[in-house]
Amino acid sequence: MLSAILVKQCKISKSATIFDLNKVFFHMNTKEHIAAIGDQGYTIIEGLLSEDEVSRIRLALEPYLQGDLMGRNDFEGFQSERVYALLAKHPDLALIVEHPSVLDIVDQLLEPDYLLYANLAINCHPGETNQDFHRDNTGGNTCNPTDIHGISTIWNFDDFTETNGATELIPQSHKWLDEYPTEDDPRTIKVIMPQGSVLIFTGSLYHRGGANNSNRPRLAITPQYCQPWLRQLETMVLSVPPEKARALSSRVQALLGYSVRAPGFMGFVDGVHPKRLIDPDYEGRHARGVPTFRGVRNSQGYK
Repeated sequence: MLSAILVKQCKISKSATIFDLNKVFFHMNTKEHIAAIGDQGYTIIEGLLSEDEVSRIRLALEPYLQGDLMGRNDFEGFQSERVYALLAKHPDLALIVEHPSVLDIVDQLLEPDYLLYANLAINCHPGETNQDFHRDNTGGNTCNPTDIHGISTIWNFDDFTETNGATELIPQSHKWLDEYPTEDDPRTIKVIMPQGSVLIFTGSLYHRGGANNSNRPRLAITPQYCQPWLRQLETMVLSVPPEKARALSSRVQALLGYSVRAPGFMGFVDGVHPKRLIDPDYEGRHARGVPTFRGVRNSQGYK
């Protein structure tokens, strides 16, 4: 039923489409959001952050958004600021990375022990042009691009409007094998949503940052997640070294890569669990109360 509603509404005009879809998304539970991602390639949760949370995150980013580090190429955006290694800059920025409403969805779409693939802020200034359409994560040249290798999210800290550079996407393009969007693809819709909302989509959905034809910047942050066997786009354990990671929750530490993939020990460091770089008292998943120090193994592998 939900898929039929979404498909029908995707045939409406661009501005009407996304508003009508948002009304549907707002009342959906986790299972229905997952169904929408499978069918359309994306879903939206409006107003997930409070005004106070939006303000906290904007304040945490403010020192890094001074207009002096603009994009280095057309894809980054010559009129856009991009801020990387966010979790090394302020712990409040972890709020959206581990937001339970989002992770409840990602938990069902990616394998256990999945990782944070990328995490950056994009402040799109007036005069910025459209990005090229692209996919965030198709798993590489040897993978089926229609499989789910990653889940991307975009949180907005300004309203996304028709004119200020809102994300644009093509519904159902995550199912394309040999089809590519054109610059002015008529199937494109703008993601219009109030600040504090989140767009969640599969890494194979074609999308782009829109042109900012307004007179104000628009700020967004995009945490992206990937299967545990894929290399992260940003090397998170270098971007957020142990001395910074200690201030973060265990869930965020694991997403960064201070974790191993089960079963087994993919991700170990010098024969031990990478969590030991953060917490020397960490006893490991298989320790069974036995201290885990360097060089000690049991029959289940490295601790």
